[in-house]
Amino acid sequence: MTEQRMDLATGLAAASLVTGLVASLGGRRKLGVLAAGSAAASAALSQRNVKASAELDSRVAAMNEQIRQLESAVASQVQSRMAAEEAVKSLSEQLAAAERRAGDASSTPTVINNPGGGEGGLTDPATGLFNHEYFLVALDSRIAAARRHLRPVAVALIQVVDGREGAERPDADPTIVANALRETLRESDTATRLTDGRYGVMLEDTPENGAIWTMERVRRCIAQDHPNLTLWAGVACYPAHAFDVGALIDRADVALTAAQDWHQDRIEVATAE
Repeated sequence: MTEQRMDLATGLAAASLVTGLVASLGGRRKLGVLAAGSAAASAALSQRNVKASAELDSRVAAMNEQIRQLESAVASQVQSRMAAEEAVKSLSEQLAAAERRAGDASSTPTVINNPGGGEGGLTDPATGLFNHEYFLVALDSRIAAARRHLRPVAVALIQVVDGREGAERPDADPTIVANALRETLRESDTATRLTDGRYGVMLEDTPENGAIWTMERVRRCIAQDHPNLTLWAGVACYPAHAFDVGALIDRADVALTAAQDWHQDRIEVATAE
């Protein structure tokens, strides 16, 4: 396109120059000189315009390439998130079917297949709760859904220890905590046991106040039959405190650390940075 513009401009300039020379040879010397000068100026102006047009075309092409790359990156992220959501849905369906066959979800840990082949446990052997891996994938899916539907999601990290005093207190019997979580949480909520012995809880469509009240009910359920145990909990909510999985867990972890500074039961809520 640019070369065609240059050829046209050069042709017009050459025509004007020839016309000027003919007029000069025919005795119209002044008119011929003016025509030749006009042709030279026209050629210079045309070349400058062609150069500017070529630079504009180059910039437009570069911007189009950047837009294409951004669209490709967004499409890749959407596909990855959709794949994660499908994985969580498949895992949940498999676990529900296995629990129905077992008749009692708390009696025996359930092991199910991961999507895409290969076998792996998604439950904690000691409690039958979901494990750390499921917690991360499911939380990512919950936040994605909450973002689409403009709903809150709460996360709580819980630690329960045996004893009411002292700096060094062992973790409480995990089955006690697991049973309290099952008795307290709704069907739409998810309880997990993490690799470090703590517990991660996801509360569907729950703001800050609802999360605090849920943790208080868990605390009371444990204290009713086991008054010697101490519960600490850190709560963080999407979108009030963070917008993604990593940041939300970090905020809940900081809140849990603050709760652990107290000797007695304590529930702390995260603060937004």
